[in-house]
Amino acid sequence: MDVVTGLVARMKRTAQNLDTLLDQVIEKHIAARHEKFREDVFVDLLLQGREEQKLDIDLSRDGIKAIILDVLIAGIETTATTIEWGMAELLKNRMVMKKAQDEVRRVVGNNRKIIEEDIKQMDYLMCVIKETLRLHPVVPTLLPRQSYASTNVGGFEIPSRTWLLINVWAIQRDPELWTQPEEFIPERFMGKSIDFKGQDFEFIPFGCGRRICLGMSLGVATVEYAMANLLYWFDWELPRNIASKDGEIDMIEEYGLSLRKKTAVHVVPTLHFP
Repeated sequence: MDVVTGLVARMKRTAQNLDTLLDQVIEKHIAARHEKFREDVFVDLLLQGREEQKLDIDLSRDGIKAIILDVLIAGIETTATTIEWGMAELLKNRMVMKKAQDEVRRVVGNNRKIIEEDIKQMDYLMCVIKETLRLHPVVPTLLPRQSYASTNVGGFEIPSRTWLLINVWAIQRDPELWTQPEEFIPERFMGKSIDFKGQDFEFIPFGCGRRICLGMSLGVATVEYAMANLLYWFDWELPRNIASKDGEIDMIEEYGLSLRKKTAVHVVPTLHFP
């Protein structure tokens, strides 16, 4: 039936378009590397690894395309889920919403177009995103790890080749590590050096070490840009049949590999600029 409905043909066409796009990305970086190699560019590092043949992974052209595709696909659901949690928390905490909108509109002004330089000046928005990731880590137990050797952690013996799950959700709500851990308080990050890049072990929504999320920078940049535009262009209200008091939004989580909101957020956007 999938053939009859055209689903198979659409899937093949989509796969071919993706393959063409990834080929173009690789060719662009191959051409640019003759002029300048950038260590902070993921594709350049993969191409360098293919030339040096020091990595024990498939770095053929198809292998590189598969890795790039994994990074992009992994960031689609997690990014959308983070934006949904962030907007839900802002609707639940109206004073935080107002403070974030005031900052975004002050930075952007009447330019009507948000650029990268604007995003860098939105310190409070970044605090909102950090607090969202603290309360609602999209992958609550990270990806499974396996110990290579027997070790002792906190008095517990962990045999070699044991599969481990890191409960980030519990760590980031631990009352011994956080003040008012169940409350959405972006100000807790203001003026603090704590970040999600794997150096502060009480806050590791992307993991840490060599297995930290490869798409972290792309994901955070996408969330920043999307939320900045949502807050700049629209004023957000709940439907009339839903109470608008703080704390009235259903924040129940749906557990799985990713931590999604069980019920969708229904809102009424009003264009702020005529």
